[in-house]
Amino acid sequence: MKSAVRFLLGLIISLVLSAQGICADDLLSWQDCLKKKKKNNPDLISSVENISQQKSAKTITASSLYPQINADLNVSTSKTGKSSSTSTGSSSATSGDSYSYGATGSQLIFDGFKTLNEVNTAKQNIEVAKQSYRFASSEIRLSLRNAFVKLLEAQELVRVVEEIIKIRRDNLELITMRYYSGLEHKGALLTAQANLSQANFELSQAKRNVEFYQRQLTKEMGRKEFVPMIVKGEFVVRDTAKPKPDFALIVKNNPSVLQVSAQKAAAFYSLRSAYGNFSPQLIGSASVDKANSQWPPNTNQWSAGLGLSMPIFEGGLRLAQVSQAKSVLKQSGENERSAKDTAIVALEQSWVLLQDGLEFVNVQKQILNATEERSKIAEAQYSIGFMSFDNWIIIEDDLVKAKKNYLLAQADALLAEANWIQAKGETLEYE
Repeated sequence: MKSAVRFLLGLIISLVLSAQGICADDLLSWQDCLKKKKKNNPDLISSVENISQQKSAKTITASSLYPQINADLNVSTSKTGKSSSTSTGSSSATSGDSYSYGATGSQLIFDGFKTLNEVNTAKQNIEVAKQSYRFASSEIRLSLRNAFVKLLEAQELVRVVEEIIKIRRDNLELITMRYYSGLEHKGALLTAQANLSQANFELSQAKRNVEFYQRQLTKEMGRKEFVPMIVKGEFVVRDTAKPKPDFALIVKNNPSVLQVSAQKAAAFYSLRSAYGNFSPQLIGSASVDKANSQWPPNTNQWSAGLGLSMPIFEGGLRLAQVSQAKSVLKQSGENERSAKDTAIVALEQSWVLLQDGLEFVNVQKQILNATEERSKIAEAQYSIGFMSFDNWIIIEDDLVKAKKNYLLAQADALLAEANWIQAKGETLEYE
């Protein structure tokens, strides 16, 4: 039975593709959309570059912990003007050249761990950038999944409405036959004609919606030009989250929470770095070079020493820096608590909606099965005069409504699954 359904679905898709002039390359699965999104999305590319920038910033900060060595080469010439002596009546001029080359170096020995804490701050900034990438990826996945599901729903609605048109057309034929036989009133005939017109309108509307959601999916995939496409997929929720998961455990891996946690850690190290400003700074230095008035110079020179500096008074600058760092740390702590609370609420809400959606699909399936059975019985009874038009058309309307509601419930369940996955913080790599 399942193989027959798959064959029929493939045949329908092939016919739609042929009718719309769509090539096989534009028959997209969910995995196809994910690949194109990863390749083309500017937000993801920007997030990757941000990570690279933060890594470079850490390297720049850490460089001051290592010896700083410079090489130098100096060449100069000088000349003084003529001078005259009144007593001797003579004059003279002097000139000379000088050459030197060598190397100088310095090494930070101690600065109250200020630089080390700045390096730790930079490390946390890298983590902030990584979690920012994950958060962006999670949001992008949700937008892409929503667009994919809406197009899938729109395509399926075209098929459902075509089924409804067949139902309405069969109804009209039956009522027309009974009307001209004198067994039915004109109001029933006009109602059947109006129902068919309504179904034809809904088909036109559904086809227009298909093109709209094609454009929306084109945008979400990052394509530069619009190309008609058909998506393939099933209305099956795979991440059902049964039984109820531990939200407190899940939230620990949420990128929005990890991002503010890294910001809090960075603020902590920034505060320690601010305290380091009050510490003496000890730097060792050394130099060696050769100098002479001729090339190559051959006179050796060298020096070595230690330098100690200590802040005494700067108009309250360092105290203000510590106060500012304390405030940032406290703010980061509150942001972390708020992010955790928000993430847990979002998790539970999305989980509840997912479970509601899954159960509602089953309810709508049962309703559809019941209305289909009732429709078969009612049509037989109406055709032989055992049921009035008013009672029969109510059952037919219920069938039409049930077909639409079942499709809508399936699509809503997929959207609820997408929101649940996003609430967990899963990215485009999530399967």
